[in-house]
Amino acid sequence: MELRGKKHAVVVIDMLNDFIGPKATLRCENGEAIVPKIREVVDFAHETGIQVIHVQEAHRKNDRDFRVRPVHAIKGTWGSQFIDELQPDEDKGDYVVQKRRHSAFSFTDFDLFCREEEIDTIVLTGVWTNVCVRSTASDALYHGYNVICLSNATASKDDDMHVSGLRDIGIFGDVMTVEEYKKLAKEKFSHNQNV
Repeated sequence: MELRGKKHAVVVIDMLNDFIGPKATLRCENGEAIVPKIREVVDFAHETGIQVIHVQEAHRKNDRDFRVRPVHAIKGTWGSQFIDELQPDEDKGDYVVQKRRHSAFSFTDFDLFCREEEIDTIVLTGVWTNVCVRSTASDALYHGYNVICLSNATASKDDDMHVSGLRDIGIFGDVMTVEEYKKLAKEKFSHNQNV
């Protein structure tokens, strides 16, 4: 397999206090297990010159989303903050996108930022595979981006939900492990540190 695209962005979706850990309002039970893998690919991206984008759910207090789901990740609260292990590093060029809907593209500047940075390939990590990750993957396709989803750096509440999300993304995107991505990216970008 060869990686598509000329310029990648590693996207970390909703690794927030209200999704990860025992105190989380909408806990993604398998989310804690992927933290080391996301950390690994973020560190790799920093070393390789690949852009890192952190996507943060940040709802308004009376968001319409709460008509169908429990109140969670309200902007400015502890629940909307990134977990300690995956804090954005602005000194290394990390960019933060706040969203109020499932997709990182919906009513945000995610697409504008990617186009300004000439990014053509979105590499997805985070939670939930079958909801926010899948929604972002679909919108990435609609906006003309290549899609890569890292199977062991994404998670859902249970394996069925996770596999379902990966199966859907795999129809139009490349699904691979962190290890596979790192190997292919090293080969692809070894001659260009300013990816």
